[in-house]
Amino acid sequence: MEQQLLNLLMYTIPTLVTGAIAYLFFREHIDNENNRRHFIIKRDLQKESYPLRLQAYERMSLFLERIKPQKLLTRVNPTSSNKEDYENLLVATIEQEFEHNLTQQVYVSDQCWSIILAAKNATIQLIRKANMNEKTDSADKLREVVLTELIDKPAPSNAALSYIKEEISEMW
Repeated sequence: MEQQLLNLLMYTIPTLVTGAIAYLFFREHIDNENNRRHFIIKRDLQKESYPLRLQAYERMSLFLERIKPQKLLTRVNPTSSNKEDYENLLVATIEQEFEHNLTQQVYVSDQCWSIILAAKNATIQLIRKANMNEKTDSADKLREVVLTELIDKPAPSNAALSYIKEEISEMW
């Protein structure tokens, strides 16, 4: 009986060891193949999405450049001397530009989109604050007050543009 048990163990142990090694080898091979397939799929998707992402960053950069008060005020002329009308026209222009680029948020990071949104809102606030200034009594004076405000500090768009440049550099 002991001899039969010993014989059984002598055949079973090498078989179990060989089976375990084969199992580990095949599991490792399957994992490597899955990782390779995932890498290839991800690489192919990135190849297709990079141009779209770059285009989104370009469009958002253009948006930020267009809403810089210095450029906005020279591009959008007042239709009358009424400062409230001009404020509304400037804000409507910014909102229209923003809505035109709204779909670009799909291609940029959430943090980048938040910074762009903050720059847009800060620009609108700058215009509204200038309109409430006691010196502001006409549309032309509103332009002057906004531009004077920006002599000492950068436009709100500058920080967002810097962030976009940083994010693009991380893509490479």
